[in-house]
Amino acid sequence: MKTTFALTVSILISLCTNLLLARPKCAAAGAERANSDYSSPGDDPMQQQIVSKEREELDSLKTDNLELFGNLLADEAVFVDAHGPASKAEVLKNVGEFRLLEYAMEDERFVPISAESGLITYRVTETGMSHGREFAAQVYVSAVWTKHGGKWICLFSQETAAK
Repeated sequence: MKTTFALTVSILISLCTNLLLARPKCAAAGAERANSDYSSPGDDPMQQQIVSKEREELDSLKTDNLELFGNLLADEAVFVDAHGPASKAEVLKNVGEFRLLEYAMEDERFVPISAESGLITYRVTETGMSHGREFAAQVYVSAVWTKHGGKWICLFSQETAAK
């Protein structure tokens, strides 16, 4: 079962990379979209659920609720930032000294991958504390979410500093 789930995660990450690089026309669960690019914010029920979960994840970092944050992440999840890839365990260790004070999500885009998974991208403007130091940043985020066991979980997330 773990091997199948890990293979699914690998395939989803590969698909997301291809979707972002090629920017193909998307079909959501077999229904053709009129828009030939990404969907606009809020027009897809799955998109609304995934955006809600992404906000729940960010809100948990504002309220220092690391248990909730951890429950939103797949055990096999991979996170990438300027320091390279990290596992769920590594991320949970690092966010112990991290707290968001404020954030705003902008330019949300969504690509359905399957009937129960999708990719969200957006720009976040955030302020907070990290390892005792205040910070302010603008970051581009990409995240893959899937429904597993009836629960939405994040399989992959990448953050890139905005210029």
